[in-house]
Amino acid sequence: MALFHLHVTQVKRSAGQSVVTSAAYRAGEKLYSEYYGEVSDYTHKGGVVCTDILLPPQAPNQYQDRATLWNAVEKAERGKKAQLAYSFDIALQNEFSMQENIDLARQFLSDNFVSRGMVADFAVHSPDKEDGGISNPHFHVMCPIRPIEPDGRWGNKQRREYVLDEHGERVLDEAGNYVFNAVSTTDWGKPETLEAWRQAWAEMCNAKFAEKGLDCRIDHRSFARQGVEQTPTQHEGPTVRAMEAKGIRTDKGNLNRFIRKTNALLREAKEKIAALIGWLKDVKAELAKPQPPMLNDLLALHCSIRNKGAYSNKAKNANLQRHAEAFSFLQSKNLYTVDDLDNALHAMQDKIDTLKKSASAKQSRIKEVNELLRMVDYYKSGKPAADKLKSIRFEKSRQKYKAEHDDELRTFYMAERKLKPHFKDGKLPITAWRRECEQLEQEYRDIQSELLPLHADAKKLWAIHYNIYEVQHEQERQNAATRQKKQEIEHLFE
Repeated sequence: MALFHLHVTQVKRSAGQSVVTSAAYRAGEKLYSEYYGEVSDYTHKGGVVCTDILLPPQAPNQYQDRATLWNAVEKAERGKKAQLAYSFDIALQNEFSMQENIDLARQFLSDNFVSRGMVADFAVHSPDKEDGGISNPHFHVMCPIRPIEPDGRWGNKQRREYVLDEHGERVLDEAGNYVFNAVSTTDWGKPETLEAWRQAWAEMCNAKFAEKGLDCRIDHRSFARQGVEQTPTQHEGPTVRAMEAKGIRTDKGNLNRFIRKTNALLREAKEKIAALIGWLKDVKAELAKPQPPMLNDLLALHCSIRNKGAYSNKAKNANLQRHAEAFSFLQSKNLYTVDDLDNALHAMQDKIDTLKKSASAKQSRIKEVNELLRMVDYYKSGKPAADKLKSIRFEKSRQKYKAEHDDELRTFYMAERKLKPHFKDGKLPITAWRRECEQLEQEYRDIQSELLPLHADAKKLWAIHYNIYEVQHEQERQNAATRQKKQEIEHLFE
């Protein structure tokens, strides 16, 4: 069944993500992260059909190596909350052969991504190779957000666009710094660019369907934007419309009401069928997943590992106490599996980020309003001098007065310029500003009160997450050692 799916997210440090780990998972490889000092090994992952890295002409050739590329991206980004890469997942079509799908994906990336100067690291997956059932071929693409300059170096994500006054001069803030807006250096993150990519992919697939003589088609638009095939209503004409407006039922009016009701039922039926199909696919995918390990088992194993190295009963009891507290805390949050923990951490981090963003916006507005109130004070104190200057007719006297009151007049004219857009009927909303500032300050305090327990819970969950990682890492090490030993024994009998 023809299917359209093209979804994009960001790989970012603020969510605890690593582009090296993400790239290793998608490619089914073993990669070392220089930034985090850890190895991500997904060589056991099945269903990876092919991988490749497509580079624009200005990119260094060494970026053909996946570890080199993504470690360079990590190195170029210094911020603890840096946005690192765009991550796309795109559905392939069961109506095409795997090679046709691969060729189509490669062409799409070359025409739409690489042509814009983007690096495209893609991997084609076919999980049905392992699980059986409904085929779900798809490909993942990772693209660095930071562009590459013509000299091969990483460029800036944003540039400064300075604010100019009515004379075309740069505007200074109170600290003497130029006021500017941050503008993206590329159009890669714009909604209209994503829309163009979605449309391009749908058109390429549809062209392939037509080439193969297939009737099926896909549409990048949502159902709401597509509309549903409807029966057209009958033209009523002015006479019928006038009668209907007066409450007089007509044959044509009754027919059109029936048609509209039928169309609504058809739309509802199609939506329910689409939702059912989506639900069935989700159920199939969920059933195909292996059962996630239970957190209590992993914590118990972690406690056991620590107790093996403990030197005293006191230390062992302390480990048991920490395990009991951790498990009790997880139970209070209804977290029982590793997936539960990961989802909770992501949701909590999203909420924290949202609250921080809201707090920052309120802080900015408080600062803005306080600045306006400060300008009001400047305006009030300087207005008598400005009015006096206007009343002086002789130029020499004016110049003398201006020189004597230079600082006062400069401050007044600055305040007047900044307050000019806010005058209404010759008045300023000073009282409203003060009330707004008080309300914003209270809302900011409320947000901080909400953030405190969230930060505390997040700290506990991240500590548990680290303990779980240690256990899983140790399990993987033991499994690797077992596999190695098995291979050595098999070689003895060859």
